[in-house]
Amino acid sequence: MIQLKENQGIPRNILLMMAIIAGLTVANCYYNQPLLELIRHDIGITEQSANLITVITQIGYALGLFFLIPLGDMFSRKRLILFNMSIAAVMAIVMAVAQNVWMLWGASLLIGACSVIPQFFIPIAGQFSAPKNKSRNMGVVLSGLLTGILTSRVISGYIGEWLGWREMFIIAAFVMLICMGVMLLMMPEMKRNYEGTYRGLMNTMAEIIILHPSVRIYSIRAAFGFGSMMAIWSCLAFHLAQPPFRAGSDMVGMLGLCGIMGAVAASGIGKQVPKFGIRKFSLFGASMQIMAWGIALLFGDTYAGLIAAIILVDIGLQCQQLSNQSGCLQEIPHASNRANTIFMTTYFIGGSLGTFCAGYLWNRANWLGVCIVGITFAFISLAITLSNRK
Repeated sequence: MIQLKENQGIPRNILLMMAIIAGLTVANCYYNQPLLELIRHDIGITEQSANLITVITQIGYALGLFFLIPLGDMFSRKRLILFNMSIAAVMAIVMAVAQNVWMLWGASLLIGACSVIPQFFIPIAGQFSAPKNKSRNMGVVLSGLLTGILTSRVISGYIGEWLGWREMFIIAAFVMLICMGVMLLMMPEMKRNYEGTYRGLMNTMAEIIILHPSVRIYSIRAAFGFGSMMAIWSCLAFHLAQPPFRAGSDMVGMLGLCGIMGAVAASGIGKQVPKFGIRKFSLFGASMQIMAWGIALLFGDTYAGLIAAIILVDIGLQCQQLSNQSGCLQEIPHASNRANTIFMTTYFIGGSLGTFCAGYLWNRANWLGVCIVGITFAFISLAITLSNRK
């Protein structure tokens, strides 16, 4: 078994393996989105309760980022990843057999927390790649993650319509078992970055937040960008179930294919970040999201309008995420997992807030309320960038 060495490069097969497994594991957090309407009718819950499944999954992911990802600097990343996969598989089965919303909420929290595996991989790509390839290789892993997000929505939408939403989570459990087998065979060992106690490890994260204002700026503006993007997905199933669409979960999944533009863009963005800089990409990304929500507001009752909005809001997010995330990791390369923890925890808190606010305003103003949330979050991200030179 080979051992990766810092700044010495990552074999292509290991990089591709991380990209693929990143997509397969993060998918656990997004299978539920096209299925919310089916779950709502089967369990007999309100739209707001169904929306909370997505909110709680995102909160679980944020908790996993905060409490689990720092351990990647302290313990074997390979063992941590295998442990998380095993818990995610069990929780997928729990969701498949759930008979009430409380079981769904509890399993969603844990499956979200244990699906943070891509956030072990991205710091690995940043730490062990050759210096000239760091941003590019991070973009490759991120492309795999994004492909997993959009593919999960397509697959779950169709499986939910043809087989049922419970069957989708049974399939998700089997996928995790396959990923565990691949990890055992292929994942190399890596040098640990921290010697000490867990308490000391978490204290260093507080020091990073206090002593590195750039990390705070990068994290917060990307978080509002993610909240803007999550707003459109958190209520899309409800919007499509109404006139003039009257569409099922399969159509929600099909619209997920629009996100492929974001996945393709991620790899190219990674190559261009050193050339144009983080701030320019942040400005461009937030502006694209504002444009996207303008289209969603004016043409949200047409498929063409929704497709355009989804593509633009997603590409805008990738401009913000990859540039700001690479900035965090390069700010503190010797503590890459902790820097990534701060970034991604903040990022998913933003996503959870966007999801919750969109669900809340959906019940009061339908699609108009969702658009207000999305465009507000994008404007906040833009304002943060304009008020700082980073």
